[in-house]
Amino acid sequence: MTEARPAPRRIVLAGASGTIGAAVAARLAAEGHGVTAAPRAALADPAAMAAVMAAARPEVVISCIASRSGAPGDAQAVDYKANLVLLDAAKAAGARHFILLSAICVQKPLLAFQHAKLAFEAALMASGVAYTIIRPTAFFKSLSGQVRRVTAGKPFLIFGDGHLTRCKPISDGDLARFIVKAIDNPEMSGKILPIGGPGPALSLRDAGELLFQAAGKAPKFSSVSPQLFTYAGRILGLGAPLSGWLAEKAEYARIAHYYATESMLVLDPATGEYSAELTPEYGSDTLQAHYQALLAGV
Repeated sequence: MTEARPAPRRIVLAGASGTIGAAVAARLAAEGHGVTAAPRAALADPAAMAAVMAAARPEVVISCIASRSGAPGDAQAVDYKANLVLLDAAKAAGARHFILLSAICVQKPLLAFQHAKLAFEAALMASGVAYTIIRPTAFFKSLSGQVRRVTAGKPFLIFGDGHLTRCKPISDGDLARFIVKAIDNPEMSGKILPIGGPGPALSLRDAGELLFQAAGKAPKFSSVSPQLFTYAGRILGLGAPLSGWLAEKAEYARIAHYYATESMLVLDPATGEYSAELTPEYGSDTLQAHYQALLAGV
């Protein structure tokens, strides 16, 4: 895909306070675009969002919002309804392009937040507004939660043998650059684009090996069975019809099991298997360099 820098555009960015959104905001500013950050509160208020759009007069709208918990209610409110408010206001304000940050896991939807994301993707594609839907694989952040465990001398936790899943993680900066280059790019318009970072595809154990190497420590792993999440989900699910709290906890268990057992790679429609070869790569930032940078600041 071309890397030509587009002319400066008026852009409304939703989700600018999040990790990826902040990286996108920085990239937009560096390229000279005029950026208005959509207030999170306005995403639940059509009138407020319409006022934001009317003032900003955006040519492009970028949504980096996502449910923070993945719980059914929050997913419906954020991944679907808030994005729909954003889209309706964008259309009314005359925006000509809507760029959506989605997730690669929606290709095998088993969870509430995945269905909410897919529902909005469908609404966006049917809206008449030019769109680009970007589905990244794992983020560096999602593979960085055990840095302090390792530095404290504790084992790196894996599921099963550590090779149940694989991904091509992508950095915030590389993903932000990919999102921003969709602006005025006909090669990316009207498409759903899965994207990963530079390969090869890594298993959880591979990520652990890289972290131990960066920390200068001998690898030490401890295995957890994904079945624990299955059992927890079933037990909590028994009380779900009577308790919203239990229903949410049951969903969290299902989310944990999903990420413990499903790869974040393109699902080959011909074989039904995840394929590293079919998962596009972009950028230059590596997970090992990311670990080294994190460890330097610990």
